[in-house]
Amino acid sequence: MRRRTRRGAAALCAAAVLAAGVLAGCGSDGSSPGGTSAPATEGLGTVTVAEDGVQEVTLRTQDDYVFTPDRFTVAPGKVRLTLVNAAREMTHNLEFDEGEGPEPIGAGIDFLAPGQEMTIDFEVTVPGDHPFTCTFHAQLNQVGVMTVSAGS
Repeated sequence: MRRRTRRGAAALCAAAVLAAGVLAGCGSDGSSPGGTSAPATEGLGTVTVAEDGVQEVTLRTQDDYVFTPDRFTVAPGKVRLTLVNAAREMTHNLEFDEGEGPEPIGAGIDFLAPGQEMTIDFEVTVPGDHPFTCTFHAQLNQVGVMTVSAGS
């Protein structure tokens, strides 16, 4: 009996240490950076067409659980999506929700450290809402929607 109690206490202690480490990696102390302002939101979510004909859109995330913007609309065709992680502490990702939209989108961003940005290219052909999520923070509702319009 005594041996099982020690193992249980050790397992509980290890779980608590692990949980604290995970929460520290995802959390923010809520303080704002001294003397700096948040990055500008101008142009975020605005879909433009590049010289090569690809639709381009930029989203941002930071030390919160929000995509900025969390909704945008594209026409059927090629899309180039850039995600900027303006966070000082938090990592993020972006995955299109498998089976939730009208067509599968195989592209996604697996891991984006603070201060990094990444661009993915993909094509959409079916009109409708294509939900996406930061799977690290899905339980905190960090989600968004890309709508593909009915016409080009």
